[in-house]
Amino acid sequence: MPLRVTRNEKIAEGIHTLEFRAAEGETLPAFTAGAHIAITLPNGLVRKYSLCGDPAERGFYQIAVKRDARGRGGSMALIDNTKVGDVLMVAPPINDFGLPPRGQDFLFIAGGIGVTPMVAMIHELRAAGKRFRLFYFNRTPEMTAFRDMLSAEELKDVVVIHYDEGDPTRSYDLKPVLKERQNREHLYCCGPRPLMEAVRAMTDHWSPTAVHFEAFSDAETHKAGDTPFTVRLARSDKTITVPPDKTILEMLRDNGLDVPSSCETGTCGTCRTKMLAGVADHRDLVLSDQEKADTIMICVSRAMTGEITLDR
Repeated sequence: MPLRVTRNEKIAEGIHTLEFRAAEGETLPAFTAGAHIAITLPNGLVRKYSLCGDPAERGFYQIAVKRDARGRGGSMALIDNTKVGDVLMVAPPINDFGLPPRGQDFLFIAGGIGVTPMVAMIHELRAAGKRFRLFYFNRTPEMTAFRDMLSAEELKDVVVIHYDEGDPTRSYDLKPVLKERQNREHLYCCGPRPLMEAVRAMTDHWSPTAVHFEAFSDAETHKAGDTPFTVRLARSDKTITVPPDKTILEMLRDNGLDVPSSCETGTCGTCRTKMLAGVADHRDLVLSDQEKADTIMICVSRAMTGEITLDR
């Protein structure tokens, strides 16, 4: 749908917030906290951005974008080349990172721009009278999006903002926070890959259904030294070769198989597949150590052995 840009404003060092409204002021499709929209950028790229506004607001969509000069051009195109009044094509909201309706307690861990979906979650949970805690990590106050909102007096007992100045020795110790799951909390984590990997390792004893990740950066889908391998499909009676520059998911689709997926960053769990034989090179943030013995996320993971067999 064509939406008009009504705001493009710097809110922190290297971070802008943008707002989109319908050209004639119509009500926009509803969304729930954790949802994202896909935007066709001025340079033709299509990028997904989490909505960070209040889900109760139906007049506009709000996103926050970090300008990444080392990225693939999406953030720079949106921040540098988009002016108030421009019209961009925006797909309706999709939610792969939603809050369970019956959940009452939530633990949020965010790094940098990864706080974006949690801002919407805080709006939603406060309106519902539910409980949450947020641990938000940044290098400096100047680089912290939504700092004023999250530093508000009414949130001082549930929000911790920690600055490490880029010094690993000043990192916040999450081990006591994650040692035990309190009050059946659901954990939501979003931020740099090293942060999410550390949180995944520290929550291996939590119920897998209580731990949720969303990636704002690409997974290590392809690494130097990756080699081809064979995927044998037990039910389809097919054998497929996966080259170094392709994923299992891509090759299954190239061979006419309809395979469900969503995030394609190894964080949502949609493409979880049973593995009947072989050893996987796991690159996801979803599976527990126990699950990795016979399950693989085919959007990012590869094979350690020359062949693996999947239950497809």
